[in-house]
Amino acid sequence: MSSSANLGEEKTPRLSNDKDGKMSDEVVHSNPYSRLMALKRMGIVNNYEKIRTFCVAIVGVGGVGSVAAEMLVRCGIGKIILFDYDHVEWSNMNRLFYQPHQIGSSKVSAAGVTLSTINPDVVIETHNMDITTVDNYEKFLDILETHGSDEGKPVDLVLSCVDNFEARMTINSACNEKNITWFESGVAENAVSGHIQMIVPGKTACFAVIILQL
Repeated sequence: MSSSANLGEEKTPRLSNDKDGKMSDEVVHSNPYSRLMALKRMGIVNNYEKIRTFCVAIVGVGGVGSVAAEMLVRCGIGKIILFDYDHVEWSNMNRLFYQPHQIGSSKVSAAGVTLSTINPDVVIETHNMDITTVDNYEKFLDILETHGSDEGKPVDLVLSCVDNFEARMTINSACNEKNITWFESGVAENAVSGHIQMIVPGKTACFAVIILQL
């Protein structure tokens, strides 16, 4: 099951300063992106507005994925695609992202509504699915290859925010097959440390090779 829309767009005004949804670089209180435009003025980025052209796929909308999704949406990313097959539980209430009235809802559905409320400029696409099954893996490949910001184009980046080895290996295989850069991440059981690693197919070590060397 999947959905693709600016959820809640009819109820929530757009954040951009014009009808086309383009970012403004004006430093005024009415511009929600004005603080981010400081990166451009400081010379850290040449064209911050380009973020509106990128699509990021996030696999896993738990402790890491929900934060990553929220930050990307607040930064004005053009499109995000969420993958998860879990449901919101009471144990998730320690995170600011989920709310009690969302208990029982799929995580991607609940996340989509929350994210669209935060920034209706961003296109949110959700897929309530387990990417590790044979049938869903093929769907996952197709989505990564054709659901980018432009129709028929691949996503620009994949964020692995999962908590199991099988899902990580599935993401590794898919990104290798479609030549998509991805980030592997994880949090230690004590929740006070973690890791993040960028993997570029054909340039950096494959995730499977890294695991075999441990």
